[in-house]
Amino acid sequence: MSRNELALMAHFMRRAGFGDTRDELERHLAKGYEATVEELLHPENAPPSIEDEDLVRRYHVDINSLMLIESCQTYWLYRMINTARPLEEKLALFWHGVFATGYTKLNHPKAILHQVEMFRRYGLGSFHTLLVQLSRDPAMIFWLDNKDNHKDGVNENYGRELLELFSMGVGNYTEDDVRQASRAFTGWTIRNVPYMASRNARDSVWPYGRLDWQFQYREDDHDDTEKTFLGQTGPFNGEDIIDIICRQPATGRFIARHLYNFFVADEPQVPAWQTVPPRDPEAIDILTDAYFKHDYDIRSVLRVLFNSDFFKNAAFARVKSPTELVVGTARLAGGYQFPDLDDIQLALRTGFMGQQLLDPPSVEGWHTGTEWIFTGGLVDRINFAVEQFRDVSKPGVRSMVDRIRADGDVVSPERMVDYCLDLLGPLTVSETTRLELLAHAASGGEIRFDTEENSHSSAQRIKEILQL
Repeated sequence: MSRNELALMAHFMRRAGFGDTRDELERHLAKGYEATVEELLHPENAPPSIEDEDLVRRYHVDINSLMLIESCQTYWLYRMINTARPLEEKLALFWHGVFATGYTKLNHPKAILHQVEMFRRYGLGSFHTLLVQLSRDPAMIFWLDNKDNHKDGVNENYGRELLELFSMGVGNYTEDDVRQASRAFTGWTIRNVPYMASRNARDSVWPYGRLDWQFQYREDDHDDTEKTFLGQTGPFNGEDIIDIICRQPATGRFIARHLYNFFVADEPQVPAWQTVPPRDPEAIDILTDAYFKHDYDIRSVLRVLFNSDFFKNAAFARVKSPTELVVGTARLAGGYQFPDLDDIQLALRTGFMGQQLLDPPSVEGWHTGTEWIFTGGLVDRINFAVEQFRDVSKPGVRSMVDRIRADGDVVSPERMVDYCLDLLGPLTVSETTRLELLAHAASGGEIRFDTEENSHSSAQRIKEILQL
């Protein structure tokens, strides 16, 4: 096992999931890179996302009824940390950012969790099927007002965002295309809208939570007359519109750029894509070609992406989102294998860092890349990471200490620093940073495990280097 192979696998697991412990990385390395890619691309072959889901629901009464936004956020974070299907959860997070739907307007967090479950089910399949399911999703229908879209009174919110932010991007359609698409989606609504809206506005979530919303197609409210959309004419319905959208070159490029931005390297914010060229135009062309070659199949596009040189050479080319940072750090440090009421702190911390799961700031989603780094958010990131490595008894921290101890009863400060950088990544730091770490490590002399007292103090010193 070479360091380069280890670094590549660690890079892949950070992007296709939320990172791995060293034990997990070594198990994946034994299978090989391409085999591991295939394994993650087929989550249906893995155990359920969390095997003790029933335990979670029995232990957390509030999560069981999924009444509060914090409960739903915690439930999802727990799934991300403990999942045996990392790419399934990572893609759910990806689509949640692209098809941003927020609690602030819906006041129904369970409905958004149902949408996230839909992303798990359809997120790796056909983009056409995913858009159809999205258009039938009650949370999206409420979020973008398609419940108010009638054949005798068209509401263009969903039709506009479907084209602008969900599939093609600004500049690739006309205002008339927006109106025609909106007409095609008339009648796609929520069952018993007036009653559900009234209950949602007036009722307390206690003691039973919200009533589930159900999709309903009302044929009597659907405009079945002729429409002209993107140059094609017919009595189109919503699925016809999606079929036309998926065939557009602009759609392939738009989805390719989103995937590149999330899995490879930071791009400018979406509103700038009309005028700012891609960071790697050749990579976008490759992904766009895969989108059409494989009939809009996201799994096939990701297979091309993960096996490409542009992906393999892009380690540390993205700023992690708060959710990625919190989940990745929690997985590495360990201690979250069983549900605990204090886990709600994880949801609060992602919010402090700028990402309220299930409640993006707008239909545009979150701005990514360097915009995650602001003064308060950066301090929260550092503090969270330091706190997670404070307790040497945490299984992930203990495992790192034990690996260093396996080197012998006496370990030099330089060797300890190199071990810590390796076990956290492997990481490559500047020479200045390495010298500062070495100076701190050397101030206490050699790391010794020859007595119980020395073992305890050495574990504390290793913990300090990990925190730094």
